Amino acid sequence: MIIVMGLVYCDVCTNNSFSRHSYFLRGAEVQIDCNFRAYVPKTKEQVSFSVNRTTDKHGVYMVEIPSVDGIECAEADTASTCQASLVGSSSASCNIPGYSSTTDEMAIKSRHPNLCIYGLAAMNFRPLKRNARLCGK
Repeated sequence: MIIVMGLVYCDVCTNNSFSRHSYFLRGAEVQIDCNFRAYVPKTKEQVSFSVNRTTDKHGVYMVEIPSVDGIECAEADTASTCQASLVGSSSASCNIPGYSSTTDEMAIKSRHPNLCIYGLAAMNFRPLKRNARLCGK
């Protein structure tokens, strides 16, 4: 099984980093596009998919792909790629895209032989105006 996951947060101080005033966004919509190359002798098979997911109460989105013959987990596998993009925010007060897409990923091999986790870099929304009282000038 392959799991692709990442998270979305509200960058209250609009500095594109998670600060003490930031919070994880529940209900944000994310589009995930992946292309995995299968290692099958004498063929060039690929598995591609595009799905939308909604973040949970911890700001996490995730898609699980069942095992496919020939697709293996590899830390330096440039033939397999995933990208996530923000589609929409669930918060009216935090709905301006900051980091709105990511291809930065890290493949993690599990001790379980049939599990690979692709963790994508965090993305964020921010408010229309920065709160100077909370965040300073």
